[in-house]
Amino acid sequence: MKTLVGLFALSVSLFAAVLAHGEAPPAQRPSHGVGGGHVPAHGPAPARANPRPAPEHPNLSDKRGHPNAPHVHTNDKWVGHDTGRDDPHYHVDHPWEHGRFTGGFGRGHVWHLAGGGPSRFGFGGFYFNVAPYDIGYCGDWLWDSDSIVIYEDPDHDGWYLAYNVRLGTYVHVMYLGT
Repeated sequence: MKTLVGLFALSVSLFAAVLAHGEAPPAQRPSHGVGGGHVPAHGPAPARANPRPAPEHPNLSDKRGHPNAPHVHTNDKWVGHDTGRDDPHYHVDHPWEHGRFTGGFGRGHVWHLAGGGPSRFGFGGFYFNVAPYDIGYCGDWLWDSDSIVIYEDPDHDGWYLAYNVRLGTYVHVMYLGT
């Protein structure tokens, strides 16, 4: 009996350690390398000096089983964030007109959606909306329960990236304030 209690305690502590580092336990990790609880250690790097032009809704399913949406591999490679600063889909005349998000960025700041939809959603008293160009990429998000992580966008002033932990996909979002 002591052995069972000891094994249970060890399992709980290992599970807590894994969650503290932003990773899903191995049984929950996706076999196709996207989503499943993985939280990237960092946001995307800025696009190269000569980024590719922004086609209208390119096919982003770069491997079999990967979503046709901007996503992050479990090795932290960001797919679909390579169009650069001049992408007209993310041009904003008045960047950060509602202020800047101050709730925390990256792996150590996992938020739980608390309702709404692409046009306005919130968590922790903060509110955002999804970029019009990206709305088609978040149709399978659970707006009342999914966990997301916010990253700064190195290329598009006025936008942040909301990463869905369950799906491994992300969209551009604008901060609307508190």
